[in-house]
Amino acid sequence: MQVIQDILTPVVQTAVNQLFGVKLDTVEFQQTRKEFEGDITLVIFPILRQIKGNPEQIGSQVGSFLQENSNEVVRYNVVKGFLNLVISNTYYTHFLKDILPQKDFGKTPQKPHSPAIIVEYSSPNTNKPLHLGHVRNNLLGYSVAKIIEASGKKVYKTQIINDRGIHICKSMLAWQRFSNGETPESTGLKGDKLVGNYYVIFDKKYKEEINQLISEGKTKEEAEKQAPIFLQAQEMLRKWEAGDPEVISLWKQMNQWVYDGFSVTYKNLGVDFDSYYYESNTYLLGKDIIDEGLQKGVFYRKEDGSVWCDLTADGLDEKLVLRSDGTSVYITQDIGTAIQRTKDYPDVKGMVYTVGNEQDYHFKVLFLILKKLGFDWAKNLYHLSYGMVELPNGKMKSREGTVVDADDLIQEVTFVAKEISQELGKLEGYSKVQKQELYRIIGLGALKYYILKYDPKKTIKFNPEESIDFQGNTAPFIQYAYARIRSILRKANAENQSFTFSTNIELHEKEKELIKLILQFPEVIQNAANNYSPALIANFVYDLVKEFNSFYQNVSILGEENTDIRNFRIELSRKVSEVIASGFDLLGIQVPERM
Repeated sequence: MQVIQDILTPVVQTAVNQLFGVKLDTVEFQQTRKEFEGDITLVIFPILRQIKGNPEQIGSQVGSFLQENSNEVVRYNVVKGFLNLVISNTYYTHFLKDILPQKDFGKTPQKPHSPAIIVEYSSPNTNKPLHLGHVRNNLLGYSVAKIIEASGKKVYKTQIINDRGIHICKSMLAWQRFSNGETPESTGLKGDKLVGNYYVIFDKKYKEEINQLISEGKTKEEAEKQAPIFLQAQEMLRKWEAGDPEVISLWKQMNQWVYDGFSVTYKNLGVDFDSYYYESNTYLLGKDIIDEGLQKGVFYRKEDGSVWCDLTADGLDEKLVLRSDGTSVYITQDIGTAIQRTKDYPDVKGMVYTVGNEQDYHFKVLFLILKKLGFDWAKNLYHLSYGMVELPNGKMKSREGTVVDADDLIQEVTFVAKEISQELGKLEGYSKVQKQELYRIIGLGALKYYILKYDPKKTIKFNPEESIDFQGNTAPFIQYAYARIRSILRKANAENQSFTFSTNIELHEKEKELIKLILQFPEVIQNAANNYSPALIANFVYDLVKEFNSFYQNVSILGEENTDIRNFRIELSRKVSEVIASGFDLLGIQVPERM
């Protein structure tokens, strides 16, 4: 069934043509403000560009025409330049009846041969476990990928793993010198945690050596460059780049420990990937395109042999893309990796990079260079920039081992969910295993929702207790509403059967408001995809639950004596639960059948 805007647009165009002799190309609708009667509002002001006159008089004439010539419009009122239209009950009851069988209501089916989008997220270093910052990155990237897919596009989820460089060698060297050969198996530690511990140990030893050199008369800058452990790490990196078998073997072993650890965390977080890129394979990419760019005049060579891109005319700086010794810099690798991805996935016509806001400038430069190189898909590149996640006690530092480990965080929110659930006493009749699974669903849902309900660009403070409140704009509040609806369906024996109802019933205002909200779901998904914003989905679902709770408190569902009305309310409740579940699925959040 068509949405009301699509039904009314041609009628409005006919009205304006017949009343004023004007052909109207575009018609602008918006939701009616709550203080006025109406379900949808026609904005008159844009029409004044083509018709001269009093907006209230024009609105009244168009409103009268719509009431006489449309089955959907039953009343109207005009407030200044806004024509508020009251839509018939039967439009809403028919709409609900039409969408009831649609399990994926709101989502747009993917068209054959439609262009694909790559969404990159996570992209960790292999010298430490994933932390709270990575959690926000993963949840954002995964949710945005699901939302874009729901909007009708094909999506490839990927990451690039930073598995080379001096930071990796620091963990390797510290393990080599101080571990006595311990392994994840011998310690019982996850591999990423074990390797991360040695990154912290390296930093501790490095600081000790720096202080020793300063006490011997070196400056701080000299001490940092001359500390023996740092020089040894640099030597290890040189050996790695030269292909030294012993160093490569250790590098592979320790990286595998980390990958095994990461995979456990990803599984616990509920995120996955379609492909992986490794910096150890991609760090040489991009050099070939530099020659091409030099010929096109995109780049220029300085006297020392280094190659640059002058972006000053675009309001940016000059950017180094190749050092004088012929080695590449990060931007070169990123140029090469982007091009490689379009070769690996020829249907890709755009990419989304989920990376913190400290890299805003880097991506402006990267996207601009790719455009200048003439790649058509470069206009569809987007940096999903996000702010820091802080805890009530401040920022985190990896080197000092003060980061909030992602696994510990998941464990913490599960524990808090357990404590709060036990206080509320809502779990009678649950087995120990069922309780533990419910704590996990509530805790993880709370974490995900708290992070995703905010605009990605905002810096947020994460408070586990606040996120697991069963009141307010939280996942447990929404999950509880879903479980309540499922309980209603069970009591009505409606879990596995649907009920029929007449579409001519008189609607309660609360029923109408609920259907109007459900109607918005397809548009919300499209807007969330266009704006790369899970927050739009999160806050829509919250609004839907608030509206359902108001409906639940104001009308009787199972106690209604009129069979048609009772059946209608059961089916309306079912659809609300499906939209909640669908919206939460786009955020990567589960909903429990009972709470």
